[in-house]
Amino acid sequence: MNNETILREFMDRVWNKQEYESVETFVDPEYRIHLDHGDPWEGKTLNNEEYKTRLKYSFDPFPDMHFDIQSAVADGDCVGITWIMTGTNLGSIAAFPSTGKSIKTFGLTIYYFRNGKVCGHSQVFDRTTVIKQLGF
Repeated sequence: MNNETILREFMDRVWNKQEYESVETFVDPEYRIHLDHGDPWEGKTLNNEEYKTRLKYSFDPFPDMHFDIQSAVADGDCVGITWIMTGTNLGSIAAFPSTGKSIKTFGLTIYYFRNGKVCGHSQVFDRTTVIKQLGF
């Protein structure tokens, strides 16, 4: 499998289907979050258990979170994707209570690969729109 195919399966199984058990299949045990402004894990390296914790913190407020990949470009050990993320806010986010409101936002993520596994990312996405859609 090439890196783009691996990434598409990773996004489907780990993020869209929330298959925590698939983390070991797709995620390098030294996963580095290079750039992800607003993410408390930015600049950190996560092992597989820490990556699962990060997933939980993402899914708790948006249990139906879904990523729709709009485009993908592979270059060596990197795959860049643009995506649309949707979800319904059914859990609290930090000190903010759940709103029950739906969100839709877009972003760009560059994933890095090592030995056939995703080993990190750099990401930007429109968090401001999410905050506005939730009414904060």
